[in-house]
Amino acid sequence: MTQTFRLNVNGKDHTVDADPDMPLLYALRNDLGLNNPHFGCGLAQCGACTVHVDGKPTRSCVTPLSRVADTKIVTLAGLGTPGKPHPLQTAYVQEEVPQCAYCINGWIMTAAAFLRDHKKPTDAEIRAALGGLKCRCGTHVSILRAVKRAAAMMG
Repeated sequence: MTQTFRLNVNGKDHTVDADPDMPLLYALRNDLGLNNPHFGCGLAQCGACTVHVDGKPTRSCVTPLSRVADTKIVTLAGLGTPGKPHPLQTAYVQEEVPQCAYCINGWIMTAAAFLRDHKKPTDAEIRAALGGLKCRCGTHVSILRAVKRAAAMMG
């Protein structure tokens, strides 16, 4: 049985008619046509589907629509703009992080929430905050450098 859900995504209001148990990820990609987040594992283990729900990093592949109605959802596309990118987006370019770029959504969205609350993180704190995220290209060292650079730009 479908219901109508009001979603605020990247500052814009949308309505989606769907089953209450449908994952947020499906609504974002299929109903709203957003290219990020990505479907990775479908089990909340890789992080490719990460979005912010009311400021908290959330794995959208296992988050039902019924849990996010009337919240503020931010995807990677809403984190910054081409004219004013988020410091993490700038740092990723400066550090030349992207390889295949499939996992970047999860790394940046998780790190953005972390850096919002930790202005001068240590390397160990950064590694702990990003634990559990997966990158098959092996760009972990570059990612950590980019997060550290972004922290310096934000602090």
